[in-house]
Amino acid sequence: MFWKIWIFLILGFVLAYVFPWLFTLITILAIVALLLAVADGLTLYKNKHGVFARRHVADRLSNGDENPITIYLESRYSFQINAEIVDEIPHQFQRRDILFQVQLAAFSEKQIHYHLRPVKRGEYHFGQVNVFVTSPLGLIKRRFRFDEGKQTAVYPSFLQMRQYTLLAVANRLSEVGVKRIRKVGHSMEFDQVRNYVPGDDHRAVNWKASARRGDVMVNAYQDEKQQTVYCLIDKGRAMQSPFEGLTLLDYAINATLVLSNIALLKEDRAGLITFSDTAGQVVAADRKPGHIQKIMEVLYRQKTRFLETDFERLCLVARQHIRQRSLLLLFTNFETLESLQRQMPYLRRLAKDHLLVVIIFENTETKQLTHQSARDLEQVYLKTIAQKFHYEKNKIVAELTRYGIHAVLTSPQQLSVNTINKYLELKDRGAL
Repeated sequence: MFWKIWIFLILGFVLAYVFPWLFTLITILAIVALLLAVADGLTLYKNKHGVFARRHVADRLSNGDENPITIYLESRYSFQINAEIVDEIPHQFQRRDILFQVQLAAFSEKQIHYHLRPVKRGEYHFGQVNVFVTSPLGLIKRRFRFDEGKQTAVYPSFLQMRQYTLLAVANRLSEVGVKRIRKVGHSMEFDQVRNYVPGDDHRAVNWKASARRGDVMVNAYQDEKQQTVYCLIDKGRAMQSPFEGLTLLDYAINATLVLSNIALLKEDRAGLITFSDTAGQVVAADRKPGHIQKIMEVLYRQKTRFLETDFERLCLVARQHIRQRSLLLLFTNFETLESLQRQMPYLRRLAKDHLLVVIIFENTETKQLTHQSARDLEQVYLKTIAQKFHYEKNKIVAELTRYGIHAVLTSPQQLSVNTINKYLELKDRGAL
């Protein structure tokens, strides 16, 4: 508004050279505008602490998830103000649109909520919160700066882990795609009689208990416990491929955190091994309190290496640290059958001593191309190449299955669900 008025006055003075009778009128308007601007400035600046702002952000952000951020805004003026809030978010987000415009009544408060989705683990630094205030006149704008600088860390997706934990406790994992495995018979120990929940086997209904309680009751059987589950994470260059901002390594890390927590809830022991061209870190399988936090801290520090993965070294590390038959969930990626065949001797060696599940990633973009109709020569070429890659992935799964190795081919966004499904399937079948 301020600059619009002065541009208007300057144009008026220019026209006054052509029409002299305008000069007096424009001069009066300029004096009035100057007086109003001075009055507006005094109104805004007479209150030293006219506005207060504070940002609330958690000490830890969840990688790959929408994390809530809140800005608390308080007006200490005795009149309505218009405010523009510019939040200085970490440079890793590469966003310049964190600007909000609000109106605040006299001595009022307001909260502004927005979300940030980090796609890389590490330390993030939040800068200042800038608030630009104008009065109802809108001639002068005053800036308030609040030093809300804060260092926060982006950890593997603990929000996803909490979501699965709550659903598992409430026996509602089917809501996120986890399948309920139909058990053949009841070879496990009787645990308790509990209320029926959707998905329970109707054959487990306890009719006597249901009649006494006036509600449907079922017999619950205790799964085999104290089994050992290890997640093996490949940190080689094959896991650097990005998908929706996250690398395949980050998807594997998030799924590992979720699965480890589910395994602990099932009273199994969870462990972790990372590897690439060199030996990585090892977290021995355990189920002590605080063990999931130990796994999270190790996952937080993992980084992709840009060299070929050494699967022979993985075999040596597994033989050294895993003393009993265990369920091994290997997160890796093979694009061609030849690359798998180079590593097959080492995978077969692991499968000889343990129950091995190899989890590889499906390229969803090439899969979409295979379902699209080709209308010109270029699209025919692209579709043919996409079908070749899709066929190659299926050949990889078939080759692993031929040697008795379980395989999971999954899209990155469905990795956690499909991994949990495989774990529960093998556990309920008693395969270990």
